[in-house]
Amino acid sequence: MALKLSTGEAFALASDDPSMIEGAHADNILYIFDESKSIIGATFDAAEGALSTGNAYALAISTPGEPSGRFYDIQMRKPGYTDWHVRHVTLDEAIAAGRISREWANARKEQWNENSAVYQNRVLGEFASSEADGIIPLSWVEVANERWRVWDDSGRPGQVKTIGVDVARSGEDKTCIAILRGNAIEPLRYHSRDDTMVTAGRVAGIHKLAHWASVVVDVIGIGAGVVDKLRSDGIPAIAFNAAERTDLTDASGELGFLNCRSASWWMMREILDPANGVLVALPPDDILTGDLCAPKYRVAPGGKIVVEAKDEIKKRIGRSTDAADAVIMALVGDIVAMGNAVQRQVIYNPVRI
Repeated sequence: MALKLSTGEAFALASDDPSMIEGAHADNILYIFDESKSIIGATFDAAEGALSTGNAYALAISTPGEPSGRFYDIQMRKPGYTDWHVRHVTLDEAIAAGRISREWANARKEQWNENSAVYQNRVLGEFASSEADGIIPLSWVEVANERWRVWDDSGRPGQVKTIGVDVARSGEDKTCIAILRGNAIEPLRYHSRDDTMVTAGRVAGIHKLAHWASVVVDVIGIGAGVVDKLRSDGIPAIAFNAAERTDLTDASGELGFLNCRSASWWMMREILDPANGVLVALPPDDILTGDLCAPKYRVAPGGKIVVEAKDEIKKRIGRSTDAADAVIMALVGDIVAMGNAVQRQVIYNPVRI
């Protein structure tokens, strides 16, 4: 956290506490703002006093994110920030430097679609906003990823609460199992070409070690066979039918949903919204990130939220959102399936990991 040298010292400070930044004095000062896109403007402002006198410099570095905030203003050289020298590292430069490979970049293009915000941010190094009709912004997912790293470093505390299972239908789709432990999703488990009995066996094995946990399974298609097998083995699996109607509403109580799929995705949006203070942690999984940022939504006449259908997303991006669907079932699938508005409020209470 600190270095003391004969020529001076270096130390680290939390970027969300501007008061700790103020009052720095020395003949030579260098501020390094790491992951600058996430640093609040007040912290930059607190450093300005030191930058106004003496031999003082600042280095603000970051991957890009949403086109907003102080780091974005600096990079765009907006009025008041023209005294910063800006530098954009391109994809070709990163490849030439050996930091990433062309193959990785091409694979991400196929996985995320080159027009998506996640591809623009993560691969091209460009500021890009999630589409205006996108349901979950990339920046919200990244915040949940940072919480997951803290949870992982602390030994992954908590008990298993829910097991979400999205069963692959055919082809390149993969069965995905998401386990909610405490307020964090464990690393996702992907399985290819398993039949329903094998999938049911995998889930039963997990449930044996956490027999108090709820099990939520996508019942549409071959998932029905998994539910039947689990129930016959004494595991009270909850069948999640995305096409079913629901009387649930959004957090404001003003908007309804076309079906359970729309309700569950919207609840995931509300959970990840930093303004709601629900500190759920998500693994930094590229497939999951792409899935969560892919769907679009609209508000239909009559005030019902409609989230893009899974098959429509697959036509647009070339794959199914299996990972996100499993995670959503682990987080809110039982609430949506049972239509329990009272239970829903429990998960919306601010909870710290």
